Amino acid sequence: MSDRPADTMRERAGRSTAVAYLLVDADRRLLAVGLAGALFLALVGLAALLPDVGAVLRSGDPIGTLFQALVGATVTGVTLVLTLNQVVLSQELGAAGDQRGRMEGALSFRDDVAALLGEPAAPAEPSAFLRALLEAAADRADRLEGGEEADRLAASVREDAARATDRLEGSTFGTFDVLSAVLDFNYSWKLYEARRLAARDGGAAAELADCLALFGPAREHFKTLYVQSELIDLSRAVTATALPAVVVAVSVLAFLNGDTVAGTVAGVDALALVVAGAVTVSLAPFFVLLSYVVRIATVTGRTLSIGPFLLRETDRSADA
Repeated sequence: MSDRPADTMRERAGRSTAVAYLLVDADRRLLAVGLAGALFLALVGLAALLPDVGAVLRSGDPIGTLFQALVGATVTGVTLVLTLNQVVLSQELGAAGDQRGRMEGALSFRDDVAALLGEPAAPAEPSAFLRALLEAAADRADRLEGGEEADRLAASVREDAARATDRLEGSTFGTFDVLSAVLDFNYSWKLYEARRLAARDGGAAAELADCLALFGPAREHFKTLYVQSELIDLSRAVTATALPAVVVAVSVLAFLNGDTVAGTVAGVDALALVVAGAVTVSLAPFFVLLSYVVRIATVTGRTLSIGPFLLRETDRSADA
């Protein structure tokens, strides 16, 4: 029997709790604000430590050169993000035949789930749909017989299904809560073990394997919908921050020079503070983009495979 991988996505990633929270669980808007605040403090700290920073900013044209680059980068970045948004939306468009094929595929899958659950129809709400599959998997795990391997698999299914079901309770699609809950249900290893036991014993193991085989595409479907929704939210957020970013950068280019701001604040040259604040605002679209992309990339990277494939380093016994 193969060694059981870690149950939660955070444990499988091998990262610290703080890093995992920032990459996946933290509110994206708060993360973007935090990144912007960190940049501002870093720039102010450097201004306080470097000698004659005010004189450097007032000599030549470093401010103009910097903000010309920021205006160009902001416009280019927003254009790229909006183009990405159009690519995502284009996947939802198609001829009537294409849309009918998608509908038939969705209905067929729902009929398969309803048959497995023994219900006239599968739940329509995503969290209820996934909870029903998890509860069905736990019910079939309770019927497993066949020694230590079956007991180990049954315990894993029951524990992980109970944890994911509790987290799904009250969750609504459109937030990360639904996807986060089911990402911690390590179905790939469970499906592999269930199919291996089913080949030997059949019975309840085969029923469990059938249930997990339906859970896999269900999770991937909702993951795809979530990523599409996240990319649309990203486009909105980048667009909303782009206008003030461009206004600030252009205002600095048009109205700010070495003689405009004088004096010091808390021992830091006032011009350096103004420049630090303007740079931070001008880079706001980048911080929004970074905060969203790191979660999308992390989730995608941890769910590359569908089915009984283990893309992590695990020890195998001879029969695995």
